Amino acid sequence: MEQYSTRQNKIGRLIQKELSELLRRDTNILAKGRILSLTIVRVTRDISQAKCYLSIFPSAGAEQVLADIKLHKSKLRGELGNIVRFQLRHVPELEFYLDDSLDYIEKIDKLLH
Repeated sequence: MEQYSTRQNKIGRLIQKELSELLRRDTNILAKGRILSLTIVRVTRDISQAKCYLSIFPSAGAEQVLADIKLHKSKLRGELGNIVRFQLRHVPELEFYLDDSLDYIEKIDKLLH
């Protein structure tokens, strides 16, 4: 497992906080009635990329929602840059992935019962 520095963790939390607010604001456009949650943001060592993991509920049609968010990632990155411009010199490229850990937990729970 990759070890993350304190700086990477702080930048990841900052991006997660601000990007969550942007996604909440645009949830009607991007999520189409679903609940979006930005579960974790992992920043690369050189701060060039941020891997953003999204949990989408209900999970049916989550791939389409993720595709819509990926289409808007440059707009989201620009808005994020305006918000964090005094904290970060360079805003990392945003990459979005589905966080299916809740679905996995639910599946395991069903198997156990």
